[in-house]
Amino acid sequence: MNPLAWPKKEWDLTQEAFTKFLVWLNPSPDKAGEKYEDIRRRLIKIFTCRGCYCPEDLADETINRVIRKFQEIGENYVGDPALYFYGVAHNVHLEHLRKKPSSAPPPSADEPSRTEEEYKCLEQCIESLPPRSRELVLQYYQEEKHAKINLRKQMALRLGIPLNALRIRACRIRMDLQTCVFQCLQQKAAV
Repeated sequence: MNPLAWPKKEWDLTQEAFTKFLVWLNPSPDKAGEKYEDIRRRLIKIFTCRGCYCPEDLADETINRVIRKFQEIGENYVGDPALYFYGVAHNVHLEHLRKKPSSAPPPSADEPSRTEEEYKCLEQCIESLPPRSRELVLQYYQEEKHAKINLRKQMALRLGIPLNALRIRACRIRMDLQTCVFQCLQQKAAV
């Protein structure tokens, strides 16, 4: 079996790992929180400037990867931790570009409505998700503005995970859905 084909092992962010990570950023809890927010804000700006469609999710993925890797490198790392984040962000961006499906060709005048086909494919792909993933993604994208923020906080509490872990789960499901819809549309176009 090709080791590159092995699925990635799921990793859950624990409170202990996050606390150690914050101490690595700065021993003062207040300053560590400020540094964390500053790094996250900069990561979002980097991904936004590079034209990514989910910069917050990619920033959270970058942070989670650094926290995961911090467990191995934290004690020996020398220098500004922010620089390590930016290196990881570069790799996350490259992965994002590889995973991003190319756009489908525009419909011709005699084709049925493209939007209708997209909705049918989306419904089909949502139905093919495991029940927990389907429920998570449908709830995650409900509501708007402040109600959306409150709903996501409640979901994270109910699942017993940090909010950024919830964002990452939702982003992964959304990327899977986008790939599924793209493949569905390609199959319909081939018929």
